[in-house]
Amino acid sequence: MPRAVHHLDLWVDDVDRAEGEWGWLLGACGWQREEGLRSWAHPDGTYVFMEHSPDQHGTHDRLRPGVNHLALTVDTRAELDRVRAESTEHGWHELYAHRYPHAGGEQHVALYVESSEGFEVEIVVTA
Repeated sequence: MPRAVHHLDLWVDDVDRAEGEWGWLLGACGWQREEGLRSWAHPDGTYVFMEHSPDQHGTHDRLRPGVNHLALTVDTRAELDRVRAESTEHGWHELYAHRYPHAGGEQHVALYVESSEGFEVEIVVTA
């Protein structure tokens, strides 16, 4: 099956900090860093590219019109628990911790985290 999304461009304010945060999270979800680039590729070919553009203005606000969050996948609950346990030391803040792992509903197993710049990522168990 061909990939549904070709790529995503993330415009961030602090590229070095975001590279550490996102690089760790994408790697934990099975994405591979592309050599010499601020880019990570999923095994299906989808990639995420990160940059600070001179065209951007203001700060990211996921509650304004636009993309609210990105959802990634892991294969098992054990992987999700590991990401949860390690996320804080890599700059991520857990959202809805009191409802983990069912903040999205009883049949939905996921972790919700937010980066230091306010980007929300939902990590969903696919199994």
